[in-house]
Amino acid sequence: MPIRSLDPAADRDAILGLLTEARDYYQLWLGRDPVAEDVEEMLTAGPPGCDPAVSHRLGLWGEGLEGVAELSFGFPSAEDAYLGLMILAPRARSRGQGADFLAHVEGLARGRGCPRLYLAVLEANPRGRAFWERMGFGPTGVMREMEENGILHRVHRLVKTL
Repeated sequence: MPIRSLDPAADRDAILGLLTEARDYYQLWLGRDPVAEDVEEMLTAGPPGCDPAVSHRLGLWGEGLEGVAELSFGFPSAEDAYLGLMILAPRARSRGQGADFLAHVEGLARGRGCPRLYLAVLEANPRGRAFWERMGFGPTGVMREMEENGILHRVHRLVKTL
């Protein structure tokens, strides 16, 4: 599957289409279907203190856009990488593409000399957590509660040594 940087101008419709196809995650997280503003957030958001200019906004392409990922550098500490988002379309799940996409992301982090890759997973997403654990991520002991659209979430930070 080809993986390339997302083009903020040319790929907006494809991104919204993918997010809409992956509405199950948005319903779990935000209690609603994705909207155009979520595309903007995918293309610009990142963890605290990270420079968006050096972040990667990636697309996994096959039969159209099948996945998106956002990789930032400098969180939780300066030398670390953080996978802020990785979503696959339901049609791309359970086919090995998530592992391949993650391997590409890990390669980018290693290329910058990052010793660790962090991410956060919603406690309400046990299937997602199981995937990350199969990929070698483990708990950090950091958990926080956050509210999104009136939905209270417990979010657990995971880490993988690269």
